[in-house]
Amino acid sequence: MGKYDFFLTELENLRQQGLFNIIRTIGSPVGAWTVVDGKRVLNMCSNNYLGFANDPRLKEAAIKAIEEYGVGPAAVRSIAGTMSLHVELERKLAEFKKTEDAVTFQSGFCANLATIPAVIGKDGVIFTDELNHASIIDGCRLTKAQRVIYPHRDVDALARSLEEYKDVPRKLIVTDGVFSMDGDLAPLPEIVELAERYDALVMVDDAHGEGVLGDHGRGIVDHFGLHGRVDIEVGTLSKAFGVMGGYVAGKREIVEYLRQRGRPFLFSSAVTPADVAACIAAVEVLMETDEPVRRLWDNARYFKEEMGKLGFNTGQSQTPITPVMLGEAKTAWEFSKRLFEEGIFAQAITYPTVPKGKARIRVMISAIHTKEDLDFALDKFAKVGKELGVI
Repeated sequence: MGKYDFFLTELENLRQQGLFNIIRTIGSPVGAWTVVDGKRVLNMCSNNYLGFANDPRLKEAAIKAIEEYGVGPAAVRSIAGTMSLHVELERKLAEFKKTEDAVTFQSGFCANLATIPAVIGKDGVIFTDELNHASIIDGCRLTKAQRVIYPHRDVDALARSLEEYKDVPRKLIVTDGVFSMDGDLAPLPEIVELAERYDALVMVDDAHGEGVLGDHGRGIVDHFGLHGRVDIEVGTLSKAFGVMGGYVAGKREIVEYLRQRGRPFLFSSAVTPADVAACIAAVEVLMETDEPVRRLWDNARYFKEEMGKLGFNTGQSQTPITPVMLGEAKTAWEFSKRLFEEGIFAQAITYPTVPKGKARIRVMISAIHTKEDLDFALDKFAKVGKELGVI
C-alpha cells in the first residue's frame, strides 16, 4: 500500500457520499455580480453583508496606506510590527463597540485561538454551545481546561452545568452571537445573567453580528443593550467590514493581557497596512451612517418572505442569513450546480460544516443587491426547486 493511498481513498469516499467540496474561483471584485470560474453570476453566498469588499472609500484608503507605509510590517506586533495604523484601528474599534479597549489579530479565527487558551487555565472550565464555530472549537481544544458542551441555546442546561461547577474559580462561557449556518441568535441576556450569578466570564463571537445587528451594526451586545456586561467580544473584519483581520474588544485588563499572552499576536506577523487602513475606513463609514445596515435588512426581509411564498424551508433564521434547507448532500450539490448554470452563485453547505441530513444552500443577502437582483434569484430558485422536486 502506497503512502498516498489513504488520501486517494478518502477523496473518493467524499465524492461517493456527495461531500466533495467544489471550490470555485473568483475572477473579479466581490460584488452583487461577480465573475466566478470565468462566468458573470449573481453572488448569493459571500459574507459581504454591506458591500464593502469593493467599496471605493475602502479601496482609496488601502492604496493610500501602501504609498505611506508599504505593503507589510515584516514583523510580529510585539517586536517591531505595530504601526500607527494598527493603534488607530484598535482605538476606533473600541469606540465603535463602546468598550474600554480593543486588540486586532490576523483573522477572526486567530482571535479565538488567541483568546480562549489565554483567558482560561488548565484548572478552569469552559462552557460552550454545541453549534459554536470551528474556531471556537479549536480554541477550546488548545486548552487543558475541562469542556462542558451544552445543547444549542439551552439556557437551562447551561444553568445546571454552572451549578455543578460553581466552586471552580475560573469559568468561561463562550458562544457565537449569530450562528452562521442557521442565522439564529444566542440568548445572550440570559447567558449574561447566569454568568453574573456564577461569577463566570462571558465571551461572544460576533462575526456575523457586527455590521448587521444593533445601532449602526455595532453587534449583538448593542442589540440586546448589554454594554459593560459582556467581558470579551470577538469579531472579524472579513465579513460585514469586507476586508481581513479579527479583533477582541472588552475590558482594558483583558485586552492588555491578550497583547502579552495571545499567541497569534506574539508569533505571527502583523496585518498589512492596506488591510488595516481599509478596515479603518469601514468602521468610519458605519459610525457615520446606518444606511447600508438598513438596506441589508430591507433586502433580507423581502427575500425571505418571497422564498417562503414559493414553498422553501428557510429555517429559523433571525438575521439576513437565509438557509435553504434541502436535507441530503447530493441534493444540495445538484441544486447549487443547477443554480450556477442559471447564473446564481450559491454554494451547498454539507457535512461536516452542518450535521448529516441538514445540507442546505446558505444564501447570504447583501446591502448591494437590488430588488431586480433578488427577483432574478427568486425566479431561478423557483425554477431549480421545481426541477429537483424541492418545492
